Amino acid sequence: MKRNILFDGLRSVARIGETVIVAAQAGVKYATEKPSNAKLMRETFESLGSTYIKLGQFIASTPSLFPREYVQEFQGCLDQTPSLPFSYIQQVLADEFEGKNLNEIFSFIDEKPLGSASIAQVHAARLVTGEDVVLKVQKPGVETILYTDLNVVHWATKLLEKAVPKIKFASLSDIVDEIKTRMVREVDFIEEAQNLDDFIQYLNVSGNQAATAPKVYHQFSTRRVLTMQRLYGVSLTDFDVVKKYAKDPTQVLITAMNTWFGSLMLCKSFHADLHAGNLMLLEDGRIGFIDFGIVGQLNPEVWTACMAFMDALQHTNYTAMAENMLKMGMTHQKIDTQVLADDLERLFSGVLLADPQEILSSNPADLNDIMMDMIGVGERHGIKFPRDFALLFKQMLYFDRFMRVLAPYTDIYADQRLKMVHNIEPASFLKH
Repeated sequence: MKRNILFDGLRSVARIGETVIVAAQAGVKYATEKPSNAKLMRETFESLGSTYIKLGQFIASTPSLFPREYVQEFQGCLDQTPSLPFSYIQQVLADEFEGKNLNEIFSFIDEKPLGSASIAQVHAARLVTGEDVVLKVQKPGVETILYTDLNVVHWATKLLEKAVPKIKFASLSDIVDEIKTRMVREVDFIEEAQNLDDFIQYLNVSGNQAATAPKVYHQFSTRRVLTMQRLYGVSLTDFDVVKKYAKDPTQVLITAMNTWFGSLMLCKSFHADLHAGNLMLLEDGRIGFIDFGIVGQLNPEVWTACMAFMDALQHTNYTAMAENMLKMGMTHQKIDTQVLADDLERLFSGVLLADPQEILSSNPADLNDIMMDMIGVGERHGIKFPRDFALLFKQMLYFDRFMRVLAPYTDIYADQRLKMVHNIEPASFLKH
């Protein structure tokens, strides 16, 4: 135990030294190459690794807190990292299953990883009982690095608040606390296992047999190792391959979207990172949802108001838009709905001159801009949106990309099969 504490302490000191060196290199680069502040910050964060990559992704998904140029730049903050030698992964497995012989649990573990991200590495394996599984193994030292980095960020935040009392983002310490909460959850695989269990229970309660998620083998899972059923399928971004498994690719996408929209209202949390790597069409025709490390939480009432807002937008009813914006957000001051409606009309009138129905068919960059403009208008009226609100729009952007592959000539949002609001009474295990 003492050896581990000493080792973690040395690792923390080394990490602080590494951070100082990377920061110095960034200063030299700024002086010689003069890149934009946002680009330099993104490149520096990527150089610093896991914690800062996650911080960059937080910036990208939180336009209500950060300037537009940073939100846009960090959209490209990648979470793919070089894989570690299998010997490191073996050591983590040995530590987590101490006292057990791995050969009594797994008959096979593929040394070549299926994928490697900043926090974890994924390997295919087989249980001695014959089931094919996927092992999500936390990389060595990630937790120590995480807490060291967060302490550095917290310290830097305090310095900045003292140096610039009138800084635009006066609640920086609150932002850091929010980042810490999210990231600590992401390195706790027991919580991810619970997210998976909740989603599967939601599918069962709602009678949804068209979608699935990996079963968790809890007896072989810990805070740092997650053992899950392996799903076999293809990505939804390859039309030709999808066509081999499904007669109607559009129906595949609608099923995926209906499942996700239902989870917004009927599940404790929603999958907040459903990109091409986390959504697949299985060999049996079902939709597979994987990797529940990043989830969001939203009141069903907020999503209902969001849909009512989009409906009012398509019908250019700015008063209804203003009323539903108030239902989506929170405010501690009296709002003049008509003044807010007038501001929204000024914002959207140019966008909607051509065809109001095209608002959801905009390209992802346009939709992101619209979201940030809308949040900006709300904030000028003292409206504070839920912290996971931007995650909703981020997922809409992901769906937009799926649409361009699977239904390029179809208006999915006008399709009667799509149900964005589910009028089902939430079960007792679900939120509220």
